Amino acid sequence: MIDLIKKQIKLQTRIVAVKAAKKKRATARSHLSLSKRGQFNPPPFNPPFWLSNPHLQTILPKFVAPQAPKYRREILRDSLNESDVAYDFYDAHPVDNTDDKIETTPLVVLFHGMEGSSDSHYARVLAHQMHAEGWHFVVAHFRSCGGVPAKGRVFYNAGDTAEIHHMLQTLRQHYQNIYAVGVSLGGNALAKYMGEYADDAQCEAAVVVSAPVDMSSAAVSMHRFVSHKIYTPYLLNPIIKKALLNEISEEEIEAIKSVDRISDFDTIFTAPRHGYRSNTDYYYRSSALPHLGDVAHPMLLISAKDDPFIGFTATANDVSDQVTILDTKHGGHIGYLRYQPKAAKTTRNGAAKPSTKEGKFDINWIPETVSAYFKSVGIDEAAHSS
Repeated sequence: MIDLIKKQIKLQTRIVAVKAAKKKRATARSHLSLSKRGQFNPPPFNPPFWLSNPHLQTILPKFVAPQAPKYRREILRDSLNESDVAYDFYDAHPVDNTDDKIETTPLVVLFHGMEGSSDSHYARVLAHQMHAEGWHFVVAHFRSCGGVPAKGRVFYNAGDTAEIHHMLQTLRQHYQNIYAVGVSLGGNALAKYMGEYADDAQCEAAVVVSAPVDMSSAAVSMHRFVSHKIYTPYLLNPIIKKALLNEISEEEIEAIKSVDRISDFDTIFTAPRHGYRSNTDYYYRSSALPHLGDVAHPMLLISAKDDPFIGFTATANDVSDQVTILDTKHGGHIGYLRYQPKAAKTTRNGAAKPSTKEGKFDINWIPETVSAYFKSVGIDEAAHSS
């Protein structure tokens, strides 16, 4: 009985502390929105002409990404308490996650794309950049991803903002300053979440990269010849294998085996499994675009005009004044591959000496831009004021 009372007192103390911290963050955001917004100067993305092809930009980054860091994995329950999900942390320093400890060093949370994980090229490069900034980093995996199978009826979908909210609330128990990044499908889910939850969104700011915020036009883009032939098998085959391992009927099995388009899979599996009437209903109700006018926390929306996947993108008239739109001419889908030529050496008389070494590819533009944006909205100041 005494132990139970102690636990209740500790819980109440924790609730009071979290509410006070939330109020303090809201005040800090208000101040920062006045004093810091407008100072965001993103690094330009200007690939050489021979690297500007959107398909090169989309495909090649997987081959030049750095090695994944040594993550610290935690397995926690999903929002439905049906499946285990994986959280892969790359800590800036050792973290004390006991019940009465709140970490004030900022945490950057990544919501990955379709069939992504902490091993995806964008996750690896973001992990290293956030660590270099002195911030914590975590990949919050959706159900069935990161090598942890789903145990319930549902997997994940582009409009599951309840799962996003649950993940951020789970992390909020131990981290006071949370910033979020969403990529592709995870980017649409995060952007929709930021609009739906508005002031109640459990992160100080967000960056959304290569997100299909209009799911219907994105589905049409995926039906185009090149996208259908090159990208669809890469994205579709893994999720079909997962679906076939689930408890499904013989009719579903035969139907799933015959699909060759993501929209067909959404009709047979994604929509009915997640409470949508059809794939059209799924795309309509899951799209972030109608919710962007309600975003209440700072959010950066990054899209490449040559992205082969995402369809229609947001314009200034579609978003709230908390949203910054950054459209680039090139970049493909989660690409942003750069080439840094080797600098020529000079001789004693000042003449250029040809270099015998090759230049270097990198995919650091996205993490550099993410860092610059979070700094512009006060990530460091928020941590120091905690």
